[in-house]
Amino acid sequence: MLLTRVMPCLLMSRGALVKTINFKNPTYVGDPVNAVRIFNQKEVDELILFDVTASSEDTGIDIATIENVVGECFMPITYGGGVRSVEEMHRLYALGIEKISLDTAALANPGLVREAADVFGSQSVVVTLDVKKSLFGKYTVRRNRGREDTKKLVGEVARNMQELGAGELVVNSIDRDGTWAGFDLELIRQVASQVTVPVIAVGGAGTLADLRAAVVQGGAAAVAIGSMAVFQGKDLGVLIKFPKPAEVAGLFD
Repeated sequence: MLLTRVMPCLLMSRGALVKTINFKNPTYVGDPVNAVRIFNQKEVDELILFDVTASSEDTGIDIATIENVVGECFMPITYGGGVRSVEEMHRLYALGIEKISLDTAALANPGLVREAADVFGSQSVVVTLDVKKSLFGKYTVRRNRGREDTKKLVGEVARNMQELGAGELVVNSIDRDGTWAGFDLELIRQVASQVTVPVIAVGGAGTLADLRAAVVQGGAAAVAIGSMAVFQGKDLGVLIKFPKPAEVAGLFD
């Protein structure tokens, strides 16, 4: 396994695999189980799976699809979407999910992060922060798939979530999502400088050089790719793919 983790970040909606741009206009890109089978073949080390409608549309956790995905997946999965209680987390861990990401629930009920860390250990609890840059250059955390601004600065929220027990933070740039324009390095730097837990950068990856920049310049501990993992290239067709180990082995030296 690579010291610096590189992983696919897959978005799911009502059992289907989708990809968004700036958290909007989801495009169907296939079946999540089929995608996982391909990632198995490519010897991917880790996978993030977010259900983007479970909370925002109150559809709840899609247990059936998660069971199917876990049943085919050879790698650890971080799952996020619709999780609101320790009881639901128990069920997901029992299915084989390795880490659970709290997003909407962490903002609405920060105590859940502490409770989950106490019960399952910080290493199993992730918090995802969806972040947008304001007209005044401030990075604030959003919820409800980016539609609601909490008005809270990302650094403040990141520190709070670490103090509550989150073992990792996923920092997801709404502005860069699906754009292939590269990660928002200033955003990553702001968060990484405020916390000691690993920061996973998501949103904007378009080249291998972007992955390196997120780590070397931004300070991310890991990077996740969305569009790069499900499309042939920008404005090109669907293709489930992942960089070869040899392509990324020397990126972070």
